[in-house]
Amino acid sequence: MRKSTSVPVAFTVAAVLLAAGCGSSQGTAATTTGSAERASTNNGAQPSQAGRLSVWKSKQLGPVVTDGAGFTLYRFDKDTPKPPASHCAGECAAAWPPVLADGAKAGRGIGSGLLGSVKRADGTEQLTLAGRPLYRYAQDTAPRQTRGQGVGGTWFAAAPDGTKAQAQQAPSESEDLPALSTVDDAEHGTIIRDGKGRTLYRFTKDTAWPMKSNCVGACLEKWKPAELVDKKDIKGINPKLLTAYTRPDGTKQLSIDCWPLYWFTGDKKPGDTNGQGVNGTWFTVRPTGKLAK
Repeated sequence: MRKSTSVPVAFTVAAVLLAAGCGSSQGTAATTTGSAERASTNNGAQPSQAGRLSVWKSKQLGPVVTDGAGFTLYRFDKDTPKPPASHCAGECAAAWPPVLADGAKAGRGIGSGLLGSVKRADGTEQLTLAGRPLYRYAQDTAPRQTRGQGVGGTWFAAAPDGTKAQAQQAPSESEDLPALSTVDDAEHGTIIRDGKGRTLYRFTKDTAWPMKSNCVGACLEKWKPAELVDKKDIKGINPKLLTAYTRPDGTKQLSIDCWPLYWFTGDKKPGDTNGQGVNGTWFTVRPTGKLAK
């Protein structure tokens, strides 16, 4: 596993209507055993197996990394990422069991290149994320608890890029977003959203050559055609990919790479992706127009 830096993408995309086309590491470092910060007296805690890491969306903290059993993983401000080193030992490690690197795998939403390991003073290999050692909290007794958040002002749940997890306020409809933009989603990667922050989708039953929407009738009650946008209010996508599709009723629908785009009425707030995978036919969309599976 090789370390790398994950940079969330928050650039915006644009829409230009074209008349043609469509129709016809693993790093290791010796750990130091500096002063441990006592957060609990649970001396029975043991190093924790990582399993397959995953990401869940906490309403309070935003995207949070969990281990294979669903328990929140944490990072310690007194540790260092370059070179990786753990400064939590003794009683500290009893309260904050180190997560072992052996058998760890990156799940959806976590770059495998961000995973690494660091050798602790006892010889065990501790899992790192973007160079920072990962821990469980002994007082989290069930999956998806975050009782360790903010303990001592130095312990924080880990975000998928290795930074501190913190509440992420979703854009409101009044927020000044471009008419079309991309957002870095913790689970699906870089996907397209409209000017109201709504996730846009593709329907696999549509066709690109010739361009045709097969979402008609009752389908349109849940899946709304994306509206055309001003080419001056787009950013980050090749405008040549964006075209106008004329629906059977004569209305115009935005398309990307000849695929019609939609938003989902089941997404209740900006940033929701509840339409992902519905019926195995609806998927979020990359800036290139490809499905974000």
